[in-house]
Amino acid sequence: MRVWKNTPKDALLLGYSVAQLVVTLWLATVWEESSLLWKVASTAGIAVLMSYNIIVVSHLFTHVPWFTSVRLNAMVSLLNSVNIAQSVQAYHLTHVRNHHRFNNDPVGEDGATRDLSSTYRDGKDGEHAPLLRYAVGGALDSLKNRARELSYVYRLWRVGDDEHELQSLASRREPRRSRELLQVRADRAAYCLSIVLFAAVSWQWALLSYLPATFLALTMVNVQNYYRHYGADPGDRAADSVSHYSRLYNKLTFNDGYHQEHHLSPNSHWSQLPTVRERFRDRLDGRTRIISPVPAMLGFLHTRRSLLHHDSVGEPR
Repeated sequence: MRVWKNTPKDALLLGYSVAQLVVTLWLATVWEESSLLWKVASTAGIAVLMSYNIIVVSHLFTHVPWFTSVRLNAMVSLLNSVNIAQSVQAYHLTHVRNHHRFNNDPVGEDGATRDLSSTYRDGKDGEHAPLLRYAVGGALDSLKNRARELSYVYRLWRVGDDEHELQSLASRREPRRSRELLQVRADRAAYCLSIVLFAAVSWQWALLSYLPATFLALTMVNVQNYYRHYGADPGDRAADSVSHYSRLYNKLTFNDGYHQEHHLSPNSHWSQLPTVRERFRDRLDGRTRIISPVPAMLGFLHTRRSLLHHDSVGEPR
């Protein structure tokens, strides 16, 4: 029986997921006996582990699940919901069905963006939102959402009628819709109960390390997304995001740097993204687009980046 949907190489991503949870629990158990330097370093380490999972591991899983078995994929969703402190299924709905539909669109005539994570969402005069507002403000908003979801224990974390965004993004066809909303509910229960477990192991660690690390991770993820799109042309599907082609970076991140290619073919497995680049080479080379010399997380170092959005009309071509 075939287990892996695409390639056994996805076992590396699964191994990372398991290892992250083990390391996180271990850090909680040794917190109280650790030195101040170790506490600071371990908090930073948790933030890096979590941000890598969101940016690479769970991101890839939301686009192309690893297993042929629906049940195994559901278990991975539970596992990584604990690792990233949010529902992986909800991540799928908001990212795959919203972001990849509207592709970081600029503010429209109604004064809003259709892409919920658009870098233009709080910008003015056709510009991106300020980095701090997008990264730090977005992280604070995410923490508020997690706190609200914790409070949904009274309804056992069911997706309620008041959650219009998730309700609208879930499939309209049954039984798929019910299955998706049930997975969101299960994911929420998993990460909310994991927080209870973390606090039981060491409430000091949960408050002074895990919570700040989660905020830092969410901020880092927002910086990553910001520079994946900053200056790109939202009106051109072949130039609406930014790629980075360092071999080392792409080896370490399962081809995360091929972001323009990912936008052109979001359902392609990570191992096929270099092939996607070749398939669309004529289209890509025929555009003025941004190729960053540094990874998106360090996009602020790309000081001479072009601002293609200044010439964009904001309509797909």
